Amino acid sequence: MALPPIGARLRAARVRRGVSVRGLAREIGVSASLISQIETEKSSPSVSTLYAVATALGVPIEDLFGEDAPSTVDVEPAAVVAEGGGTALLTALATAQAGAPRLGPVVAPAQREVLTLDSGVTWELLGRVPDKHVDFLLITYRPGGTSSSDGNLMRHSGTEFGFVVSGELTLTLGFDTHRLRAGDSVSFDSTTPHAYRNESTEPAIGVWFVLERSS
Repeated sequence: MALPPIGARLRAARVRRGVSVRGLAREIGVSASLISQIETEKSSPSVSTLYAVATALGVPIEDLFGEDAPSTVDVEPAAVVAEGGGTALLTALATAQAGAPRLGPVVAPAQREVLTLDSGVTWELLGRVPDKHVDFLLITYRPGGTSSSDGNLMRHSGTEFGFVVSGELTLTLGFDTHRLRAGDSVSFDSTTPHAYRNESTEPAIGVWFVLERSS
């Protein structure tokens, strides 16, 4: 099932962390206007930008899936208190800190939560266990799709495992380039600079598993 845009979730996470738009942009090396465009749904992030923002804000990627994800709760404590809502504030904070609901144990295709990112990439969440920070994804790269709109390599916490189901992907990993074809698998430390792109005329589909490090 298609999900609501994630801009509001990212903005909520940024506000809770007390980070300004300019501060976040400066930390991850993008323009403040890009952050604003993402938060106001005028642009969707690329894979690399999404990981960079999530890492900077301390938000696990899987928490951005689902309507009840923690980052959907835009908590403004002062506003709640001004309305005399002490209990409401505690409830809102508890909701914001709670883990996203379980997806599974069995997930039919129609039940998958889907994120469509900029630069021709679609993520489908294959399962989720609360408080386990693991990205378990079916990933599709359309022809010409890439993990980075600007061509830069990305890096993030965790360990990455992937299996190409169909099509071809070009993986840049550090100083090396690998052509991944159907049946190929890959695994590496995600702090190694990397990027994916589909240089073929057919979609590339794979199952990806990213185990995030504990903070």
